[in-house]
Amino acid sequence: MENNVLFACELTLLAGLATGIGSLMAFFSRKFSPKFLSAALGLSAGVMIYVSFVEIFPKALESLSLYFGEQAGNWYTVIAFFAGMGIIALIDFLVPSYENPHELKFVESTQKRKTAAPDPQKLMRMGVFSAIAIAIHNFPEGLATFMAAVKDPTLGISITIAIAIHNIPEGIAVSVPVYYATKSRTKALVYSFLSGLAEPIGGLIGFLLLKTIINDSAFGLVFASVAGIMVYISLDELLPTAEEYAEHHIAISGLIAGMLIMAISLALI
Repeated sequence: MENNVLFACELTLLAGLATGIGSLMAFFSRKFSPKFLSAALGLSAGVMIYVSFVEIFPKALESLSLYFGEQAGNWYTVIAFFAGMGIIALIDFLVPSYENPHELKFVESTQKRKTAAPDPQKLMRMGVFSAIAIAIHNFPEGLATFMAAVKDPTLGISITIAIAIHNIPEGIAVSVPVYYATKSRTKALVYSFLSGLAEPIGGLIGFLLLKTIINDSAFGLVFASVAGIMVYISLDELLPTAEEYAEHHIAISGLIAGMLIMAISLALI
């Protein structure tokens, strides 16, 4: 268990630091590729949806059925699944949509202001609010990655990859407005990395709060809510953003590819 905890810390840190990759892509890529980003986001959604329904939800159901009995276990699993969705939906509701990093329309509008006269204060506010919003969203995502890695390291790796891909455009959402406000790549990178650090912090805090009650029922409830969180993120954030950046078929092709990759990897384990 102790080795798994250390490994889970490493995975959540890697997933969180992917926001920095988004910053680097925004600054050093000569040509931004919307189609590539769309396919990557679709792939991430495919991995999350497949692993949620094929791996995480069944494991939660098994644990809770063994602990509470078949009928009660089914009910607890379903309730925890939708509770996970509700947590993320509530966070999205509380974060203003214009400042929400999952509403990436403002990134393009910010980039188009290169030749205009941007308002530094407004752009800086946009970047700071985006960083705060991402940090809030990353807490439950960090818990999802951490708990999965503690229970099943192989599953934790799959979730880490999917969430890391999902975090890349969020890094862009933070760094672009901060850069245009300050003209400092360093400040933009720092804000982006700091927002990503909420991921491992959220995972660790969640685990410390839960470790005193960790048993099959606790893992089952957490896993079911993690499945709900990941499905919500995929349907509400990843797929709409993927379709916004490119054609519908590119996003769906990425989705199917993500599912196929996850299916093959699980079959080979």
